Amino acid sequence: MKSSQRRIDKILVTWYLENKRDLPWRQAKVPYQVWLSEIILQQTQVVQGLPYYNKFVSAFPSVHDLAKASEQEVLKLWQGLGYYSRARNLHHTARQLSENHNGIFPQTFEGLLSLKGVGVYTASAIASICFDVPKAVVDGNVYRVLSRVFGLDLPINETAGIKRFQELADQQLALDDPGTYNQAIMEFGALQCVPKNPNCEKCPLVNHCVAYTTGSVHGLPVSIKKIKVKTEFYNFLVLQDHTGGIWMRRRSDQGIWPNLYEFPLIETAEAVDQEYILTQAHAMLEVSDNSIQALEQYNAVPWAHRLTHKKLMVVFWLGFVEGTLPKSYPVAALEGLAVPAIIARFISKAVPFTRQN
Repeated sequence: MKSSQRRIDKILVTWYLENKRDLPWRQAKVPYQVWLSEIILQQTQVVQGLPYYNKFVSAFPSVHDLAKASEQEVLKLWQGLGYYSRARNLHHTARQLSENHNGIFPQTFEGLLSLKGVGVYTASAIASICFDVPKAVVDGNVYRVLSRVFGLDLPINETAGIKRFQELADQQLALDDPGTYNQAIMEFGALQCVPKNPNCEKCPLVNHCVAYTTGSVHGLPVSIKKIKVKTEFYNFLVLQDHTGGIWMRRRSDQGIWPNLYEFPLIETAEAVDQEYILTQAHAMLEVSDNSIQALEQYNAVPWAHRLTHKKLMVVFWLGFVEGTLPKSYPVAALEGLAVPAIIARFISKAVPFTRQN
């Protein structure tokens, strides 16, 4: 019998029923709650995502409530999770479901896949957990479990590997209760078959695991090299006018941080000095060279902020402007705006600031 034909579903389900975490979306098979949890937990660990899930359910108990919210309300609650397109897709789909389907989720894999922001994995999870549709999920945890147990070294981020792992996941799927099995293998990867230093001696699959037998646990799963991370400098202008207002503007719906608010931004390839920032700031404001006063760098060492394919070195420049800024907000209003996490961190530490004489 080939190793890929061995079944591990019953072992995983038994382990799951004894060890699963008590998570709120598992208390009932409510499609809205399962969908919300899956979108929040994409590229986010449970310990980080759970507070956001609780905030969303509290603010928007149903898909209709989420649909009625403004985009800024949704983005504000999402603040700090990153990958803001997920929040925008979440909001779009809520409106779609509320307006066109009376808030009822499709009960088929294909129907779920038609929703914006719902891919193969998320559609499989909702379909199997809520509607007992026999669709196997494959996420990072599943890749890790299957690659180790069956000794597969195909890259998980290349076409051939993705296809093979999906086939293997389909073979292992427990057809009598696909939702429980899918949750079991994901939970097993999250708690037992962890990326670093798994406790293999106490693993219920230790006698079935090729990686353990061959000493290749830490080499699996295999992933091709990531794109080289590029470093960029983000210089934010934090300018206050005579009214006490601070200049903020809304980003476009493209690129990073879509539709979030930010201080005016000067992007550079390397660190720059005060003179350069002053020149650029005056050009942005279209004012005379002496209009910006007391400009100083807030953080002597740039704050590092990691994104998927770039590393941002962030500097905040504080200054005062005689006259009125193009668009200013009272200090008290800043915390109500949906902003990137790095700006929220700055606001909590440095605002309000006062003129240094």
